Amino acid sequence: MALLSGGTPWSKLVAPPIFHRSHAPRTFLFFKRRRFSVSALSEQPPVRVRFAPSPTGNLHVGGARTALFNYLFARSKGGKFVLRIEDTDLERSTRESEEAMLKDLSWLGLDWDEGPGVGGDYGPYRQSERNSLYKQYAQNLHQSGHVYRCFCSNEELEKMKEDAKLKNLPPVYTGKWASARDEEVEEELAKGTPYTYRFRVPKGSLKINDLIRGEVSWNLDTLGDFVIMRSNGQPVYNFCVTVDDATMAISHVIRAEEHLPNTLRQALIYKALGFPMPLFAHVSLILAPDRSKLSKRHGATSVGQFREMGYLPEAMVNYLALLGWGDGTENEFYTLGQLVEKFTIERVNKSGAIFDSTKLRWMNGQHLRGRPSEELTKLIAEYWKTSGILTVSAGPFIDEAVQLLKDGIDLINDADKALTNLLSYPLHSTLQSDEAEPLLQDNLSEFAASLLAAYDSGDLVAALEDGHDGWKSWVKGFGKSLKRKGKSLFMPLRVLLTGKLHGPDMGASVVLLYKAGTSDVVAPEAGFVTLDERFKMLRQINWETLSKDQPVKETAASV
Repeated sequence: MALLSGGTPWSKLVAPPIFHRSHAPRTFLFFKRRRFSVSALSEQPPVRVRFAPSPTGNLHVGGARTALFNYLFARSKGGKFVLRIEDTDLERSTRESEEAMLKDLSWLGLDWDEGPGVGGDYGPYRQSERNSLYKQYAQNLHQSGHVYRCFCSNEELEKMKEDAKLKNLPPVYTGKWASARDEEVEEELAKGTPYTYRFRVPKGSLKINDLIRGEVSWNLDTLGDFVIMRSNGQPVYNFCVTVDDATMAISHVIRAEEHLPNTLRQALIYKALGFPMPLFAHVSLILAPDRSKLSKRHGATSVGQFREMGYLPEAMVNYLALLGWGDGTENEFYTLGQLVEKFTIERVNKSGAIFDSTKLRWMNGQHLRGRPSEELTKLIAEYWKTSGILTVSAGPFIDEAVQLLKDGIDLINDADKALTNLLSYPLHSTLQSDEAEPLLQDNLSEFAASLLAAYDSGDLVAALEDGHDGWKSWVKGFGKSLKRKGKSLFMPLRVLLTGKLHGPDMGASVVLLYKAGTSDVVAPEAGFVTLDERFKMLRQINWETLSKDQPVKETAASV
């Protein structure tokens, strides 16, 4: 209920019967020296929170985090998570955008208890389907004297702004029609003059206690009477939101800090309609590394983009939760269920959170590799087959390839690059690099000749037939024959057999390459260079002319 002073229209209004008072947030507003405040009653209402996106584009990561915080709060309190679509912007709102947002929320695992596709006792859940409700409450406010008709033209309103600017005053409405006589109003109505509904702002100030930001106050004298219904009969955002939150019995409004200024108008509308005030919690914005607001110019910003890039939903949820929240420990890895157990609104930080795409990628890799071995193998194998690199999606080759390459796969989309890199043989470009110069100076040509001899004799092939143990035994003997060990043995072997200076475990790589060449698991279009082809290329190298200034002419394409 509202405790009021004076005989103003504020004291005349009772809550319309449509409001589900038994489920309402039990808070109230009161005047104190012409100052509104928010105070909570001891008996707490059932927790009901909402995520209310506008379907005018993709689901931004900032919106996804807001949805996540609402979801976690509701689940941790045994409450309800409501999804409401704010589609009053008829020109920009599309059903395709709405469907994409619902898909993204479902992909993240944020299932809603009420809303589109689910229903509920407080529907409809699209603002475009609630116009009659807004008009009803606007009419109630008009009858109680909290709003009035304003017949000012656009030209008049512009002149008011210009005059205020010249006087260094806030560009607020002057209240021309706030005290108009009934005869003046009737005259304009008879002429068919378009009008808006303006809210009559009282004098004084308003204060709320934000769950994240603490006490926030505003001076009402700088606000001016604001529009709640446009001349075309469409309600204004702040009016819709207030009516929706109140009639849906929302107990806590958890949203981005950019909505904090809207709270002033919404609080006044709550009071005028006699609705209990929900508790507010305004979450900080997600910032780019340069501390500007995260936008498209900083790269991917929508949930759909990250999904298409190969990110896992559990990694996205984990990372988004840590943007402005923590449980006070050093732990950084949480499942959705663990977040529900740990989450409290009191530990949400009010300072801006930096979106670090590098850390998100790293975290995704941790979650990916943290999946059960069978599940990870199946996931990567199906991706390899779908992309056309492999002809099968199961078998010993795939099992070994996943184990060998998984540490270099942070995104499932990285799996292609990891495997094709293993199958490729960029020997010539490697030998022409500055990093390979010390190898060339260390008698690499003689080393290559010995390796060719070992291959021609069948010793290397026989060793590879025996797998990892055979390889280890052969390498040990080969090193002794050349009087080499450690880096002087393994670096030239890696370059000549894999064509690269760096990579995963060399022995496992060579064994896997041999298996790939003796089976049909690799698709012809994958660009695989077999061991036999690699040794043919080695034979063609003219070591005398090999230098950075005189590139080798032979290429893999000539084999």
